[in-house]
Amino acid sequence: MDITSKLDLRGHAVLFDKDGTLFDFTASWATTSAEILRRLADGDAARLEAMAQAGGFDLETQTFRDDSIIIAGTAAELFDMLATSGNLPLAHVRRVTDAAVSSAQMAPVKGLLPALEALAHAGAKLGVVTNDSEAAALSHLRATGILKYFETVVGYDSGYTPKPDPGSCFGAANRLGVAAEQCIMVGDSTHDLEAGAAAGMTCLAVLTGIARTPTLAPLAHAVLPSVAEIPDWLNDWRPSKENDSKRRL
Repeated sequence: MDITSKLDLRGHAVLFDKDGTLFDFTASWATTSAEILRRLADGDAARLEAMAQAGGFDLETQTFRDDSIIIAGTAAELFDMLATSGNLPLAHVRRVTDAAVSSAQMAPVKGLLPALEALAHAGAKLGVVTNDSEAAALSHLRATGILKYFETVVGYDSGYTPKPDPGSCFGAANRLGVAAEQCIMVGDSTHDLEAGAAAGMTCLAVLTGIARTPTLAPLAHAVLPSVAEIPDWLNDWRPSKENDSKRRL
């Protein structure tokens, strides 16, 4: 992606979901999800299957159902699901899961760095709004060398109601000092888009998660292959009253 002088995003912010948006979801989480389930099952095949079913994860193919809680649920919701379906103490589930998540090898989507550079060069303020914990998000962003691009990182535990409620989107916008209607929310799930829309933001969907275009398109101003295409799309975007209705909710 060439940084063009045409792109001017001063006074605007771009908010990104983390998993499935900045990081390819399957490449980042399939192996780790299987590892967490097997550690918690501890050799109990019935428990392993029960947790996998409840989590919407196919152990054989290491793929996720579109409605998997692992994709869009908060970390707290994931802990509760595993504890309930596996009949395990919540503290144990959290300890095992946190250890695996903290050491997960994240896979940044192709073209991520040039896109972030272009957006920053254009004057946009950048933030992350995730249903993961704030600490885990900071760890993953730091480990992959991209934390420096983001002025704020909001997790499910950062003091705002998590997605699909708009609270975390409003919180990120407030932290950045940008009006919500001047923000662009980028995500790979319906939770991301519903939260952004409820906050009055322009919503962009990307296909580096699990959900596909038919699911995302009704909720998005545009569906893009990945975040790498965002600067080009924004080159033709005009945040004004003259915007086409498809570009504004």
